[in-house]
Amino acid sequence: MPLDRRHFLSGTAATAGALSLAGRLAAAEKASWSDAANFGPPHGIAQLNRNENPYGPAPEALRAIADTAGQGCYYADRSLDRLAAMIAERHRVSARQVVLGEGSTEILSAIALAWGRKGSILCPGLFWDTTVQYGERLGATVVRVPLAPHMGVDLDAMAAAVEERTALVHVCNPNNPTGMLTDAADMRAFAARVTPQATLLVDEAYNELTDDPAANSMVDLVRAGEDVIVCRTFSKIYGMAGMRVGYAITSELNAERIRNCLMSFGGNSAGLAAAIASYDDKAFLYHSLSRIREGREMILAAVAASGLRALPSQTNFVYVEVPDAEAVRAAMAARGIHIRGAYGKWTRHSRVSTGYIEDVRRYADALPQVIDGLRT
Repeated sequence: MPLDRRHFLSGTAATAGALSLAGRLAAAEKASWSDAANFGPPHGIAQLNRNENPYGPAPEALRAIADTAGQGCYYADRSLDRLAAMIAERHRVSARQVVLGEGSTEILSAIALAWGRKGSILCPGLFWDTTVQYGERLGATVVRVPLAPHMGVDLDAMAAAVEERTALVHVCNPNNPTGMLTDAADMRAFAARVTPQATLLVDEAYNELTDDPAANSMVDLVRAGEDVIVCRTFSKIYGMAGMRVGYAITSELNAERIRNCLMSFGGNSAGLAAAIASYDDKAFLYHSLSRIREGREMILAAVAASGLRALPSQTNFVYVEVPDAEAVRAAMAARGIHIRGAYGKWTRHSRVSTGYIEDVRRYADALPQVIDGLRT
């Protein structure tokens, strides 16, 4: 099309008008997209239902995000490699044994897809099974083994359920939503029983919150060459749930199989910058752990004061035995306190997360009143 003066001027005017309109729209919407409530709980809500750590991200992580935001136009391959190298160095494995993803959710979903194509997935009857359900929707066969009477993962029953078609055994340790930690020696004995037939996947999202993270991890089995995958996340103790950075540590062969089923590539530059900056931030990690433990003790004290019981927890949440989980959830919601309701058939257990101490205090103060109301 020939570009004469008339067409050029009319095009320029149209462009200017569009830019002016875009500017007005941006100005009008700025208050909306910049409102912090869009990225967290609404004002006045105590959000204790999602196992988040509101004390993060770390100050160094926030500085790293600000410093690198201008590089967000580039793919983040080199920072992906750097974080993988940091993780590998800490755990004494090769960088090729580390798989990074958009949160451990992406990695766990990729594992469910990859191993679900090989055979069945064996798992406990109650655990964080969102990613297993993803594999199930895409054709994987899932076999669920009931929990032990004390609500722990029944390792003996799971080992007995392994069969020729079992490709993956999936355990969350500590478990979610129960918060219970399976003994490390028992886990290692379990691994020895199941790995001759199937890959053992241990979701260690809450490992850093346990009393002895190193002893409770199965990463040593990966180093020993066992057919084990360990998954971790920056969502919990690092307080980066919305930044979506997670990883797996396993053999190079398993790692490549996982990478082939990932749904994204290149990494999230802001999340990676934050993860790199805070990975070794011991002061922040200690602060987070202190706040989580303080909140957990407040919840347990309120549970006792209300005449209730809770399962032992090594996480940032507590699984409380209540008369009616959905009724407790609704009564708390009426007070602006959000907790979890029933998980399937477990209608008499209620999961409450730690969060800001002042929010946990609201729950602790309300719990006796809520329970009294249900008993009358």
